[in-house]
Amino acid sequence: MKNLTQNEEYARKVLPFLSDSYFTDRSEKLVFQHVKEFILQYNALPTLEALHININNLPNLKEEEIKSAINVIGTIEDIKEEKSEQQWLVDKTEKFCQEKAIYNAVLESIGILDQNSKSTKDKGAIPQILSDALAVSFDSHVGHDYLNDSDARYDFYHKTEKKIPFDLDFMNKITKGGLPAKTLNIFLAGTGVGKSLFMCHVASACLVQGYNVLYVTMEMAEEKIAERIDANLLNVTLDDLSSLPKDVYDKKVEKVRRSTVGKLIIKEYPTALASTTHFRTLLNELMLKKSFRPDIIFIDYLNICCSARVKPGSNINSYTYIKAIAEELRGLAVEFKVPIVSATQTTRSGFASTDVELTDTSESFGLPATADFMAALISTEELEALNQIMVKQLKNRYNDPTANKRFVLGIDRAKMRLYDVEQSAQDDIQDSGQRKGIDDATASKLMNSSFDKSKFKNSGLKV
Repeated sequence: MKNLTQNEEYARKVLPFLSDSYFTDRSEKLVFQHVKEFILQYNALPTLEALHININNLPNLKEEEIKSAINVIGTIEDIKEEKSEQQWLVDKTEKFCQEKAIYNAVLESIGILDQNSKSTKDKGAIPQILSDALAVSFDSHVGHDYLNDSDARYDFYHKTEKKIPFDLDFMNKITKGGLPAKTLNIFLAGTGVGKSLFMCHVASACLVQGYNVLYVTMEMAEEKIAERIDANLLNVTLDDLSSLPKDVYDKKVEKVRRSTVGKLIIKEYPTALASTTHFRTLLNELMLKKSFRPDIIFIDYLNICCSARVKPGSNINSYTYIKAIAEELRGLAVEFKVPIVSATQTTRSGFASTDVELTDTSESFGLPATADFMAALISTEELEALNQIMVKQLKNRYNDPTANKRFVLGIDRAKMRLYDVEQSAQDDIQDSGQRKGIDDATASKLMNSSFDKSKFKNSGLKV
């Protein structure tokens, strides 16, 4: 309290993080409120005399309360003038705030659990209350200084970003090597096209590469998702899984176990009853009970989650509701520093379309506005006959979305697998954005040098 009134550097650092709820003594709380109010109003530290006058002039306080507050000010005056190391002061204050925040959160949680309590919150709010308290910290970063921080910026440009790679060449090309942390990635497709198949394949590939994977399902049972992943990893069709002898099955599972250091956890929630509050609680429980921290999270799928902020049944349109869910999922990705992969349905017109656009996103255009990456999965009778599925980029914050805008992947629905196809399968795709015949480096040299374009007219190359 003394430093708040006499140490301007300290006061300006810690005041934004201090709350009057951290002071249990009513008199100390009153003095703090007047210190904060004075600084915010006059942009200067209050003198002890100013605090005396302000508190003495309060009309609604009893005489005993005024005397008690004046005694607190007197205590501040009696403290001997001793300079402490600035960072030590800030660190101690941060610890004080963290302890008080946790203490208040525990008391509030007990009040919610107490049926006689006047609290209006329900039990589902407790995880968020505790999570907010545990997140209390002083953020010393006040912005990027363009000129003075140029070295740090240069290092950032040349830093290799950690990504979760695909096992599919074209998916790695369009994402520049995979999915980065703190991102929301959405795949758009009609019913039965292969959204869950795509996510199960990518989840299986991540496990084989040694990553920890969390797969949350609200559409199918845990066992059904595990069955699809079994078909993918064990190289057995879905129909043959039920007739596979137990010893053969065990050998195949053991082979997968020996080939990876990763783990795959599948968790089922009822449709439209799980939100980021449930996912956050699950992540914390997995950390405590199994020491499991996922590298990537799959949510199957976004539209059948519920919002943690908007109550179901409230008078709100689907645009706002789905956008709220997307924002909460992206916030979860940032909080736990992982990429989140999910899916969404197309509209009725998009289901029959062979050229799906962002506007074909069902329920809310707020979803593509929030996502970092979005791609459509397209299936036609011709593609099905070739055992292929088309991927079309719709939004891409990682790379140029016009490069490799469309491409096809091989699909084995019986084994729930995707695979790369030969380049010849890509050649007939219109408006694919794929360069043919030369690589990027060669193309760049050609475009930046003087040459006779007429020589290339009949070459089949784009110049």
